[in-house]
Amino acid sequence: MAVAGITESEGRLIVALEGEIDLEQAGAVRRALLDALKKGRNVLVDLSQVTYIDSSGIASLVEGLQVAKKQKSELALVAVSQRVRRVLELARLDKVFQIHTDLAAATAANAGSSGH
Repeated sequence: MAVAGITESEGRLIVALEGEIDLEQAGAVRRALLDALKKGRNVLVDLSQVTYIDSSGIASLVEGLQVAKKQKSELALVAVSQRVRRVLELARLDKVFQIHTDLAAATAANAGSSGH
């Protein structure tokens, strides 16, 4: 199962992904991201347990980012594993996505920009 779980932290939804995000799993990932974004919340995508991602998985993340921007919310990546980071760098998407080292860093970064 590509989507390990969806939790809430400080008003944001955390979509935890795991295993291989390939063509077979990309649809489930896409649905989870779009469902989370429909709630109008900022979304963090936890990639710490992802062992492999292909272009269809990347496409799901990019689509989520586009939807987030359209509705003026945020979609950021958290705890990106080395393998996934390499794929993002090859596609130059490491410059497009906001990437946090871990959930604590994401929380700290968001606290500064949310006006609380």
